[in-house]
Amino acid sequence: MLCRIRNLDIAGSVAGEGMPVVMVHGMGVDHRVMSGCMEPVFEARSEPWKRIYLDLPGMGRTEGADWITSSDDMVDLILDLIDQLIPGKPFLIAGESYGGYLVQAVVHRRPEDAAGMLLICPLVEPDDAKRDLPAGGVLRSEEALVDALEDEEAEMLDLFISDQTKPNWIRFRDEILAGFEVSDQMFTSRIRTDPTAYALSYDLAHPSQPFEKPSLILTGRQDCLVGYHDTLSLLDRYPRSSFVVLDEAGHGLQIEQDGLFAALAHEWLDRVLAHREQAA
Repeated sequence: MLCRIRNLDIAGSVAGEGMPVVMVHGMGVDHRVMSGCMEPVFEARSEPWKRIYLDLPGMGRTEGADWITSSDDMVDLILDLIDQLIPGKPFLIAGESYGGYLVQAVVHRRPEDAAGMLLICPLVEPDDAKRDLPAGGVLRSEEALVDALEDEEAEMLDLFISDQTKPNWIRFRDEILAGFEVSDQMFTSRIRTDPTAYALSYDLAHPSQPFEKPSLILTGRQDCLVGYHDTLSLLDRYPRSSFVVLDEAGHGLQIEQDGLFAALAHEWLDRVLAHREQAA
C-alpha cells in the first residue's frame, strides 16, 4: 500500500530514492503499464530517482470507492497522494492514455510543483465522437500468434498493437491485458461511459500560467484509440515540450517502439536535470 486517502487504501509501489517521479496509468489497466516501460529507463541511469507507481481507484489492487465518481475526483486523489508521500517537494509526473489526461490536470493545478511532464499516447479529447483518429491500426500480424488467441484477446491486441509479433504480444499480455483482467470494469465504466464524469470540469487549454518545464509528448501514428491529431493542440500549451509522432506504433507505443521510447525518455530526463541546474 502507498497510502490511505479517506477510506481508501491506494495500492502501488515505490522504487529508489531521490527526485520523485509520479506515474499514472490509463483507464481500466494498472501500474504495470508504467513500470514496464519506465523501470528499464531509470535502472539504466546513475542519478537517484524515487519512482512512485499507483493503481487508480477500481484498477489493479486499489478498490473503487463511492466518492470517486469523476475524473475530477481522480485528480484530487492524485494530488492528495502527492501531498502525503512527497509533501512540499518538486516532482516529475508521467501518464499514459487516460493517465496522461489526469497528469495534464495535475500540472494545470500545481504548475509550480511539477518539474517536468511525460505524456505517453495521452487522451486529449474525452468525447469519443470528436476525436480525430487515423484510419487503421494493425500494420503486421503473425498469423500463428493471432490464431492462438481468444477472440477477446485478439480484439484487445488490435486496439493497442500495430506490429503484432510474439515479443510485443508478451509485453502487451503482461503489462496491459493483465491489468484489465484484475480491474473492476463495472466501477471504471461508470466514469468512462458518463460524458460529464469522464471529462474534467475545468479547461486545460487555458491555464492560469504556461507550464514552462521540460516535457515530452509521445504519440503513435497508428493509435486508433486516442490518435495523434488532437494531441498537436498541446504544443502551444506546453512551450518546453518535445512532440513526437512515431510510425509503426499504436496505443502501445512504449512496447512497439521500446528503443526509441527509452532514448526519448532519457533525453527528457536530461533536459529536466539541465533545467533544474540552470534554475538553481
